[in-house]
Amino acid sequence: MIIQSATYLISSPEYTKCPKADRPEYAFIGRSNVGKSSLINMLCDNHKLAKTSGSPGKTQLINHFDIKSFSGTTTAGKPDAWYLVDLPGYGFAKVSQSQRRNWEQMIENYLRKRENLVNVFVLIDSRHSPQKLDLDFVNQLGKWEVPFCLAFTKADKETQRVVAKNVKDFLDAMRETWQFLPRNFVTSAEKKMGRDKMLQFIEDCNKEVAQSENND
Repeated sequence: MIIQSATYLISSPEYTKCPKADRPEYAFIGRSNVGKSSLINMLCDNHKLAKTSGSPGKTQLINHFDIKSFSGTTTAGKPDAWYLVDLPGYGFAKVSQSQRRNWEQMIENYLRKRENLVNVFVLIDSRHSPQKLDLDFVNQLGKWEVPFCLAFTKADKETQRVVAKNVKDFLDAMRETWQFLPRNFVTSAEKKMGRDKMLQFIEDCNKEVAQSENND
């Protein structure tokens, strides 16, 4: 996949205010400070696209980005159009209980009711052993039947051995309750690790969506 353009579109306080659901949509979510903005910017090859911040909880709305891309390695023909969505993080943001509940409700409504949502990328910090917060969240997605993948972030910040162990331990923890494990990607925003595989996955999903629409 070649990204032709990636532009910020709109920030919405609830899913009913989101743009028209007329194209495939991919959402990114993770614990506060997991490196979400950096990963989004790396995927889109635009380091100014999503605003990165040292303070957790900066993303407070549903942020839509308009993406145009070409399949494969050529820029011939009409580009594919899809949405990339930056969701508020879950976890340790320093906000009031009521504010946190509002966020949780907003995120749940979006994840369960947004009809063009193809996949959610759940970001996990690869430097750490499995965290209950992350496991609880992916289990919740399972209950809601929301399709998702795992993206292990910051893989350049630890040794390969530590990263591999933490990824394995997380997947092993999931195996206790999951029959089938989701697709997972090991990423580094600085080294662009995992970029090609994630974009290929999105490209494949876009083709499936287009095929199903043609069959209808």
